[in-house]
Amino acid sequence: MAELVANCPRCGAKHITFNVTAANIVSIQYNWQNWYEAFAICRNCNQTTIFVLSESSSANHQHMHKVGLLNVTGSLNNFVNIEDYISQKNAAAIEPPNFLPKNIELAFREGAACLAIGCNNAAGSMFRLCVDLATKSFLPVQEVDGLNAKVRRDLGLRLPWLFASGLLDKSLEELSTCIKDDGNDGVHDGNLTKLEADDLLDFTSILLDRIFSEPERIKLAKERRELRLNQKHSIS
Repeated sequence: MAELVANCPRCGAKHITFNVTAANIVSIQYNWQNWYEAFAICRNCNQTTIFVLSESSSANHQHMHKVGLLNVTGSLNNFVNIEDYISQKNAAAIEPPNFLPKNIELAFREGAACLAIGCNNAAGSMFRLCVDLATKSFLPVQEVDGLNAKVRRDLGLRLPWLFASGLLDKSLEELSTCIKDDGNDGVHDGNLTKLEADDLLDFTSILLDRIFSEPERIKLAKERRELRLNQKHSIS
């Protein structure tokens, strides 16, 4: 039986051995790294936990793929990283848009998890962070009229400048007001409601999709088209 050493979320035992009785691959990253949800039983309290595991880059993942996670000899800790465990925060949590930079994806997931358990202020702050991180990359390095240090630093000033400069799609400008209004409330006053957090989620999702997901989808579509054209020419 596969074994995993971890801290038990149920009884609090530290570095306790779990019997891993079932596992399911939930995603694949970098075209090789399997992510699992693994059903495990604590040997201390006999209660169960579903762990989120990712294959370690330093381990023999080819061996893992061949034999399967449940058939690995020895401790699974030699092959996987313990990323998390499934809890209430995962209830109906919204998935981030595709092809995000890792730091923005993590911030989005944290915001979605906070929103799922009713932590609206924390969710709003994380969605605001996503927008902050994403829009910094649009700022020119050189000095530009109207782009001073305060505008570079302050998201509430940066967004209007980016829209006015044509660097962000003007169709999103009306939605973006939630960042200045609701986002500031969440950060400074702590009185964000579920509806306001949902506004921030909507704008953040659409903006990230426009900035990162849509260009990558177009790029991949072009690559597929070029591949089909090459195949057509090779046949003819």
